[in-house]
Amino acid sequence: MSDSMSDPSAESSGPTDLPHTGYGVIQAYLRTLDSSPGVYRMLDAESRVLYVGKARNLRARVSNYSRPGHTPRIEKMISQTASMMFLTTRTETEALLLEQNLIKQLKPKYNVLLRDDKSFPNILVGKTHDYPQIKKHRGARKEKGSYFGPFASAGAVNRTLNQLQKAFLLRNCSDSMFETRSRPCLQYQIKRCSGPCVGLISREDYAESVRDAERFLSGRSTKIQEELGAQMMAASEAMEFERAAALRDRIKALTQVQSAQGINPRGVTEADVIGLHLEAGQACVQVFFIRANQNWGNQDFYPRVSEDMSPAEVMEAFIGQFYDNKEVPRQLILSDDIENVDLMSEALGDKAGRKVEILVPQRGEKTELVASAVRNARESLARRMAESATQAKLLRGIAEAFGLEGPPQRIEVYDNSHIQGTNAVGGMIVMGPEGFMKNAYRKFNIKGEDLVPGDDFGMMKEVLNRRFSRLLKEDPDRDKGMWPDLLLIDGGAGQVSAVAEIMEEHGVADIPMVGVAKGVDRDLGKEEFYRPGAAVFALQRNDPVLYFIQRMRDEAHRFAIGTHRAKRAKSMAANPLDDIPGVGARRKKALLTHFGSAKAVSRANLSDLKAVEGVSDALAETIYNYFQDR
Repeated sequence: MSDSMSDPSAESSGPTDLPHTGYGVIQAYLRTLDSSPGVYRMLDAESRVLYVGKARNLRARVSNYSRPGHTPRIEKMISQTASMMFLTTRTETEALLLEQNLIKQLKPKYNVLLRDDKSFPNILVGKTHDYPQIKKHRGARKEKGSYFGPFASAGAVNRTLNQLQKAFLLRNCSDSMFETRSRPCLQYQIKRCSGPCVGLISREDYAESVRDAERFLSGRSTKIQEELGAQMMAASEAMEFERAAALRDRIKALTQVQSAQGINPRGVTEADVIGLHLEAGQACVQVFFIRANQNWGNQDFYPRVSEDMSPAEVMEAFIGQFYDNKEVPRQLILSDDIENVDLMSEALGDKAGRKVEILVPQRGEKTELVASAVRNARESLARRMAESATQAKLLRGIAEAFGLEGPPQRIEVYDNSHIQGTNAVGGMIVMGPEGFMKNAYRKFNIKGEDLVPGDDFGMMKEVLNRRFSRLLKEDPDRDKGMWPDLLLIDGGAGQVSAVAEIMEEHGVADIPMVGVAKGVDRDLGKEEFYRPGAAVFALQRNDPVLYFIQRMRDEAHRFAIGTHRAKRAKSMAANPLDDIPGVGARRKKALLTHFGSAKAVSRANLSDLKAVEGVSDALAETIYNYFQDR
């Protein structure tokens, strides 16, 4: 990317004496542009980005927008354009990368937008220990070891790990647990670990098992199964029937991994198979992850599109945004061609540091893979559209039940969780036209020091106070889609009164709010609904809207309890050594190895602390004084 891209002088918004919106605005920019490659942005009268695009020749591309003859969507976009911004690049490849980055960052209204941009898990075989651990890993690859992935989901990783442990008997315990074991754990008893923590396998034999696991994950599974089969036969002939049975179980575990993966193409070593289905202005993209000739799962995505967008446009935008922060495989096998194949291949190749091939197969095994991906995309989109229709009907029912002006587009549901006031947390879940919006969920660690333990009213007031304070700061004009159309509170008249007080203080009492209480005998189906200044009421026991509200309340309850349990587990697992100045990970490990536990460290005398390797006399005194003061 050229220096000019980071130089503010290279980015311009052009003339200021422009007509208000439309073709005249765009035409006025032409005299300021040259034929450089770059990225352009169209903005409305309030400077909100409408569209981000790239161009090999900025002047030619913008000139195209200055004349009529576009699709209704583009015509509407042009009519709303009040200004433009430009950023030149050295090459069109740089422009493509910058375009996709800006689309993800700015989320323009008229671009294809990939809304679900999760990271994917890997399997990590560690390399920092004499007896490496095999585990699931998500995020940056900072830890030293061999990484295998990506897998489409945590479930796909867990299933593979489960079978690999049966097949290769590799440990999955943490290093600290490994160091403190004095006898084998349950994993050894159920034959999923070889017991290296207590010396039940030599370092050399364990290393051989690690190599076999890596070979299997690298696609050399047939060779391993042949070797295990030969060993099983030899053990059987030598009448070592227990060993033969163990080898049989390992072969069976490897076979189960392969059968669970379903599709295991012989002619495709490393590729992502991407199938697209468009229907009624909606899109589903299905991605199959093929690594080491094995199917490591599939995932569906639903980018935001318009009815007039072509498959080529949607596919190209998806690829650009999807691989912006993900590792690119050696091949992309597509159901639909894209316009700039060479350009996209070059951009992804530059990012990966090697050649990336993009192809649309016409025959053979690859065609069957694409057909499977497209079929999955079509079926997934059909299910989603059916669910959306049901969801829309339920939201209309919510509006009718609570007297709202229209179906709510964002419902926020709040709940608290604690045990006798300890580790108190608040949870907020969000429901929208497409279901639960999990990326919008929020947790609140209750901080109020003056709260009486178990004060549910006080906790709810703190949560809503923090929520509205942030909303007023981040979206004061209520135009960014962050504000709720309806609040559902878990509780009755007291909770509603407490929340109404907070809403009055913040000047947001116009937002509809309903308290959901269990009702008579706290029986499911007899919920009562409380609203400020209105009589309490209930819905019919078999009303679908009531089931919908119960589902939202249960989700809020699940999220709040899960957050509370995580906080409680963290506090229970907290190690007092973490709070001592000068005690880092290495010295903490040395102390735990020497004494066996943090409690034993706290009881140690000064001379014993000084005897620990790596602990200086000064640090020993710091540790000793820390526990004495406590």
